[in-house]
Amino acid sequence: MSNSLLTKKALAHSLKALMEHAPLNKISVKHLVDDCGLNRQTFYYHFQDIFELLGWIYQTEAVESIAQYRSYSTWTDGFYRIFCYIGANKAFCCNTLDSLGRTHLDAYLYEVTNDLIMGVIQELAGDLEVSGEDKRFIANFYTLAFTGLVIQWMRGGMKEEPKVIIDKLSVLIEGNFAKALHQYASGNGLTDL
Repeated sequence: MSNSLLTKKALAHSLKALMEHAPLNKISVKHLVDDCGLNRQTFYYHFQDIFELLGWIYQTEAVESIAQYRSYSTWTDGFYRIFCYIGANKAFCCNTLDSLGRTHLDAYLYEVTNDLIMGVIQELAGDLEVSGEDKRFIANFYTLAFTGLVIQWMRGGMKEEPKVIIDKLSVLIEGNFAKALHQYASGNGLTDL
């Protein structure tokens, strides 16, 4: 592992540890570097500000870990891993949700969910002639629904078991991706609406 990556991981670990006890807006770069024994210049060599570090954490810890779940048979496992990441990093994620860093949490949730759903849509579209725009529209709809469910789950104290939420979601979605794709396939009359 490179020195740069080790430094970034040390800063990430410190930020997550500090967010266990303090709101994000009360944590300064000085707090971070003091916590992990680095200097301010080292921080600014790697990150523009704390929000960039926050985004890096979500990108590296969570986004990359679910890339293998982009198929129709595994999408529920991918969603479950999203819930598990949030559950395992509850203070960090909830603190982000209630801060100016909220856009990073939203971006993380949107990116990982949209990536999963687009994988499923691409697989199910197969030889159907569905425009990229229509595929993106379908993926956006389901992505926004799922991210809304996750945010509501977090705001509600994360009480409901993720497996229960995913089972309910699966019942709603089962077959609907394919049905939507068939409706959007060229020549099925959607362009006449």
